[in-house]
Amino acid sequence: MKQKLILVSNRLPITIEKENNNFNFTPSVGGLATGLSSFSKTHESLWFGFPGINAENLTTDDKKIIKDRLINDFKSYPVFLTNNEVKMYYNGFSNKTIWPLFHYFQVYTDYDSETWKYYKLVNEKFFDELIRVVNNGDIIWIHDYQLMLLPKLIKDKFPEARIGFFLHIPFPSYEIFRLLPWRKEILEGILGSDLVGFHTFSYARHFLSSVQRVLGYEHIFNQINTSERSIKVDIFPMGIDYDKFANAPKDSKVKREISIIQRDLKKQKIILSIDRLDYTKGIIQRLESFDLFLTKYPEYIGKVTLIMVAVPSRTKVDRYSNLKNIVDETVGRINGKYSQIGWTPVWYLYRSLPFYNLSALYSMSDVALVTPLRDGMNLVAKEYIASRLNKKGVLIVSEMAGVAEELGEAMSVNPNDKEGIAEAIYTALNMSIEEQQHRIKLMQERLKRNDVFKWASQFIERLQNTKNIQEKLMVRILINEMKDLFLSNYKKSQKRLILLDYDGTLVSFKQKPEDAKPDKDLYKILEDLVSDQNNKVVIISGRDRDTLTHWLSKLNLTLVAEHGAWINRDGKKWEALTDLTTNWKDEIRPLLETYVDRTPRTFIEEKEFSLVWHYRNADIDFASIRQKELKSHLLDIVANLNLGIMEGNKVIEIKSLDINKGKISQKLVGEDNYDFIMAIGDDWTDEDMFATLPEEAYSIKVGLVNSKAKYNLYSNKEVRELLKELTSANK
Repeated sequence: MKQKLILVSNRLPITIEKENNNFNFTPSVGGLATGLSSFSKTHESLWFGFPGINAENLTTDDKKIIKDRLINDFKSYPVFLTNNEVKMYYNGFSNKTIWPLFHYFQVYTDYDSETWKYYKLVNEKFFDELIRVVNNGDIIWIHDYQLMLLPKLIKDKFPEARIGFFLHIPFPSYEIFRLLPWRKEILEGILGSDLVGFHTFSYARHFLSSVQRVLGYEHIFNQINTSERSIKVDIFPMGIDYDKFANAPKDSKVKREISIIQRDLKKQKIILSIDRLDYTKGIIQRLESFDLFLTKYPEYIGKVTLIMVAVPSRTKVDRYSNLKNIVDETVGRINGKYSQIGWTPVWYLYRSLPFYNLSALYSMSDVALVTPLRDGMNLVAKEYIASRLNKKGVLIVSEMAGVAEELGEAMSVNPNDKEGIAEAIYTALNMSIEEQQHRIKLMQERLKRNDVFKWASQFIERLQNTKNIQEKLMVRILINEMKDLFLSNYKKSQKRLILLDYDGTLVSFKQKPEDAKPDKDLYKILEDLVSDQNNKVVIISGRDRDTLTHWLSKLNLTLVAEHGAWINRDGKKWEALTDLTTNWKDEIRPLLETYVDRTPRTFIEEKEFSLVWHYRNADIDFASIRQKELKSHLLDIVANLNLGIMEGNKVIEIKSLDINKGKISQKLVGEDNYDFIMAIGDDWTDEDMFATLPEEAYSIKVGLVNSKAKYNLYSNKEVRELLKELTSANK
């Protein structure tokens, strides 16, 4: 079956309206629709989304007509929503909860459990439609904040699907994101993806931090490793259809519009502002900055015009209708204050403009004023730069917009600094032609290289690469035929050595170490293993002797404590495996105590031959900084003491270099002529054990990560299931 590319977004790139029992199909407004509509035409694809007409207004026959037309003519598939679903899911949770919170407008954010229910319901509705056409192996690219639960829904049903998710708005810092009551569900939903994309590094960094803090998943080089999969997080600044905007000024329709603007404005300088009417766009602050500019530089009165295009947006949301009233009043006040016969300082257009009108404005404007209070990317800035046929013009851009990181030659301003924006306008209007052309040329070259087609192809290519890496790791999972051979070899063997790590392997990591004691299920598994006289079962752990004795001494196990410092073969007597001193502790302990004092909720664990600094309960980011500092200090101290620094799961352990799981494993393997050897572990300390085992041994790493072990299992749950299969194999 041929692989498909399925694009999913809240809205289709086509809007359907019913008029006199006929349906009109028109392009949707928005950066995503504009960017991906041209890309989707070059691939065998299908686009899922809401068509913009409510289900209550349609008969069954209407829906069939719309669906057939969309599929056949536009390669699109409608997800029909009721008026109430749109109200609660889109106008409600998406735009009254996620949108303001992710744009740092906490005071505007509603936390309504009822709209959250509808958000889940509509995500499930998208999923119900998708499963009609999705096959395992398809590429599914999901877009934006309205569908953050969808990736997991798909992954649970189609684990082999290649799922990408791209967030087109900012992802906030953890301090903001943590305010969301449903933060865990949102992150788990997104992590159903194989690749998660953002416009900028800061958004990706905030996301990784939130994942680590909320879900506890570590990340290395922007790769999140869960027990089941690795998920890549990467940066893809969205581009535009550069040639479309660069060639537009040559079009006869655009030229005609340019002539009209030149006739009306004569020799005036033009400042252009184009936005959706949204409180995140900084429109009020922009108008007030222009007011301040005219006050400070009255010589420009009658000589410069601000053309402000405000595209209607979310008109049914109260906050947006209130914003329009304020904008109307502010424009009226400025025009009343400065207008002269034949000149109006602000041309205010509250409507969406066709492409040729926009292109003419881009081409004619001397300055583009793009100053959102917070913006995921902002394609208007890129469209303006691409449209500068004569390479003249100045872009003033907010440092809070994602595009600011990419267009470094633009004039950068703080959108809340009205004085700074007024000064930037003055500087822009007086900038030399040579400097304007130099800046524009550099930005145009960059935008041409990184257009929307490259953006999309890079994302799909990276998604394919991520999936290939996952598949290579999946080959190592001990399943199906490999497991059958494994069980067969176990069953026919006569002398077996089974080496088992404890924390993270037999039990999950716990916030409190004492909570990790064996439960009834684990105790029964170990009892069954040791009851087979052919088995020598060894628990080889980093825990201290007293804990292992208390938990496991009643079983006929061999216990190894402190990573190989101690061994207990009979459940009673502990034997030191090497002659070690502990004088070094007096030198190391004060340093660890200092870091405990400096890092709240960390603590020291003292073992017979090691000291451990635990930071699993501390603030992750703060503890990570302290961990690096401590490690640096320790390296200077331990170099001449024959000590090693071992990093485990949110711990730093200092111990003798003569102690490691590899040495004790090698010793145990050499004590008998075993015809079946198995070792299972999850931590870096277990890598020493895996490395020393003979070639024929079965070494198994817990977690889907690279390892010296031959095989992987997803989690301690799968480890237990495997051990149960072993115990039942001989029955």
